[in-house]
Amino acid sequence: MNNSVLLDTSFFIRLLNEDDKLHENAIDYFKYFLEHSIELKVSTISIAEYCVLGKIDELPLRNIQIIPFNLDHAKVTGEFAEIIFQQNKISRDSLMPRAIIPNDSKLFAVAHSDKTITHFVTSDKRSIKTYNKLSSKITPKFELIFIDKPFNEVFGVLNF
Repeated sequence: MNNSVLLDTSFFIRLLNEDDKLHENAIDYFKYFLEHSIELKVSTISIAEYCVLGKIDELPLRNIQIIPFNLDHAKVTGEFAEIIFQQNKISRDSLMPRAIIPNDSKLFAVAHSDKTITHFVTSDKRSIKTYNKLSSKITPKFELIFIDKPFNEVFGVLNF
């Protein structure tokens, strides 16, 4: 079974914006994953987020497997959101009549549910905070890669 990574919306924003300070890091990660046969995945949730200000045809989907949000993901999302709401000290009353679940909870559920996903790749600092809150109560089946660090530092390889 090959390892795979789930790419966050923020990763694509950096990858596709040449003026972004993390653009080169995003490019380097993308190349590293492809060169090392690490399967790239994206959730339909991230595609929806990207399409708020971007166009779907801008995304390099030819190299990426699209993961639809499904019933199993929804179940895990509810469990994750409950933990995150508790950690953020959000009362049950304030979640009524319905809770609006942040997309990080949904994306983490996708990553956690897919047996091949080993990492969630992001540049969103809020994702780190949310991941840490979730990790204080459960052990996610994936780790975060925050692309502010160059890929060679994260993976311990020389960059030529």
